[in-house]
Amino acid sequence: MPDISEYGHSSNLIGVATPCIVHHIFNENPKPLHIAGTREAAPGLFDQLAEQTTVEACGRIFQDYMCVVFGFETEQRLRDDPQGRRRYRNSYLKLIQDWGLDSNNAQGAVLKGWVESRFGLFPNYHKQQITSFLSRDWVIYIEEKMNSRYHNNCIYMQLDLLYEYCQWVIERFRIPAATHKTLYRGVNSLDDWVVKEQDKTHKIVRFNSIVSFTDDRCIASEFGSYILEVEVPMVKLIFFNDLLPHHALHGESEYLVIGGDYRVKVQR
Repeated sequence: MPDISEYGHSSNLIGVATPCIVHHIFNENPKPLHIAGTREAAPGLFDQLAEQTTVEACGRIFQDYMCVVFGFETEQRLRDDPQGRRRYRNSYLKLIQDWGLDSNNAQGAVLKGWVESRFGLFPNYHKQQITSFLSRDWVIYIEEKMNSRYHNNCIYMQLDLLYEYCQWVIERFRIPAATHKTLYRGVNSLDDWVVKEQDKTHKIVRFNSIVSFTDDRCIASEFGSYILEVEVPMVKLIFFNDLLPHHALHGESEYLVIGGDYRVKVQR
């Protein structure tokens, strides 16, 4: 196994060593991952989900639960307080929407910070490639991930529940796949991605701590001249298109995935 300093922290909240979960061997032979204490902290939610027979019904219950517990339904979030100030409650849905617009904004830093906190992975890209803890790029990432506007309303707890709900749906309904799903990503250059070349088309590629894919090859081709085809283990999936009835990423069939080293097939 590689040195842990290449990947992230020596500890995380999933009980599996960080260099293990980011290694391509783990991706090919995945084991279940759970964020410690998350399901135990919301037993009522998962008991109610267990009574449902469709993903759609589960999605409605999950979103209703999140609105009530974290208080960010539209009418409450936009209501003025007695002093005339508008209240803002950050939500997992807002982060997902803003990630789709720009993964290198402050909201994207919060998502990367959550992955770092829970899974132990350092980001290797935010606005530009991060090469050192002493670099200005790392400082910018730290500043943005702790931005009080987006780092409020127990946002990490919201993301914990989103991940555990996603994994629960996969376990229960076997969608989008039971173990692995073929996904695609378009890139314009391989210079900053390839860790090891196996042959002309198969390579080991190091992705950022959280990365977007699509299950539509045509959509991937719109984002770069190279198409990376990856077998993504479902245990690394945070979010997918059909997980919730209401969200902002329907158009591009987007999947949010925990990063690390992946074996990919490069196509043009």
